[in-house]
Amino acid sequence: MRKFLSLVLLAAVCSSQSSAQTIINRDPEIEAMVKEVSADSLQSYILKLVSFGTRNTLSTQTDPKRGIGAARNWVLGKFNEFAQQSRGRLTAFIDTVTLQPDKRRVDTTILLGNVMAILKGTDTADKRIFVISGHLDNMRSSVMDRLGDAPGANDDASGCAAVIECARIMSKHSFPATIIFVNVSGEEQGLLGANFMANKAKKEGWNIEAVLNNDIMGSNNTSETNIIENTRIRVFSEGLPAYELDKVAKNIRQLGLENDGKARQLARYTKEIGERYVDNLEVVMIYRNDRFLRGGDHTPFVENGYAAVRFTEMNENYYHQHQDVRKEKGIQYGDLPEFMDFEYLRKNSAMNLSNLANLAKAPAMPEEVKVEVRRLSNYTSLSWKAPKTGKVKGYYILMRETTSAVWQKKIFTTETSYSLPYSKDNYFFAVQAVSETGNESLAVVPGVGR
Repeated sequence: MRKFLSLVLLAAVCSSQSSAQTIINRDPEIEAMVKEVSADSLQSYILKLVSFGTRNTLSTQTDPKRGIGAARNWVLGKFNEFAQQSRGRLTAFIDTVTLQPDKRRVDTTILLGNVMAILKGTDTADKRIFVISGHLDNMRSSVMDRLGDAPGANDDASGCAAVIECARIMSKHSFPATIIFVNVSGEEQGLLGANFMANKAKKEGWNIEAVLNNDIMGSNNTSETNIIENTRIRVFSEGLPAYELDKVAKNIRQLGLENDGKARQLARYTKEIGERYVDNLEVVMIYRNDRFLRGGDHTPFVENGYAAVRFTEMNENYYHQHQDVRKEKGIQYGDLPEFMDFEYLRKNSAMNLSNLANLAKAPAMPEEVKVEVRRLSNYTSLSWKAPKTGKVKGYYILMRETTSAVWQKKIFTTETSYSLPYSKDNYFFAVQAVSETGNESLAVVPGVGR
């Protein structure tokens, strides 16, 4: 009898464990690309960027071996090298604008340049654009010091290296949507390059669906508290939209959508996809647009109405940011390569790549997603229309409790309407389009259908 009871108990435990298992399906093409991301390649890019002495935005643009000009030309050369393996789909250039002194962080007329590589999508009807960025410039203790050495290994050669490595790998593949790889300039001078690009995109009507900005993402230890950790990375996202908030505030308040704007949805997406493809990495959502009272290159895109987030290492070391290289009281200051963790940077770069690839392979977002409110019901009835572009296998209905940071359930359907036995008062819902290879679009929160 005891033996029988033991067997029943064991069967029950096994059954419980089995039902709790989560199956992770990875797209084989994306999985292969992720495996190509190389810590050695990333290290080589960073060492080369450091070798230019300084990349201050105000530094020389004529010296072939030193300064921001030489650094820009080297990145352009790498992009053009990758273009040779892209069958004509990748094109690279330096997008420039002349800026006048602002009496604050620019004291002379400068030719600002963003180094861009555009991987053109294969579907001519698909106008979507996905952007990955890092900033090429750096600074010493004084942002106006254009002459002294400033290694800038982590801030932000790390982000630039991630962009370059993604371009190297992804240029060998084709995607329905377009991807832009960009190393911007002028971040330390006031987000100048990002403002130039974001304003241009808005003026010319670029259909940018997501911006992944990478800034300070390759070191694993903090100053002061001495925390060491290379298994987590932060994603910063705004809550209330900076763009035309006055026009949408009433709807946000009425539907309780303070955590469901474009940037916050993108952050949720990057967490799910990044953790799907990169082992031993947790993407930690931070409910702020950026660090406390600080700013980054995603912000001008947010302010122009685009979905944009910032990736930054979990524990920043301020001894190695915005510091002249020196040693004081036994502490080494300066943003030097020896303080980098290139395996950590590999994981963070792979997280970016997996998200870019999944987004660019996915169909466009479903259209006209609505929740029915004509009658009182404990069911929630959703409806939507097929996306404008992309081959659709079906759709995911997403749901989460109102207090949950992330989506908790995904229900697959091939229909364009669905009723769930869950009250819309108690849960948030959204809909994603899914490709034949299982790649999901960004989630769309339903509007009110009457």
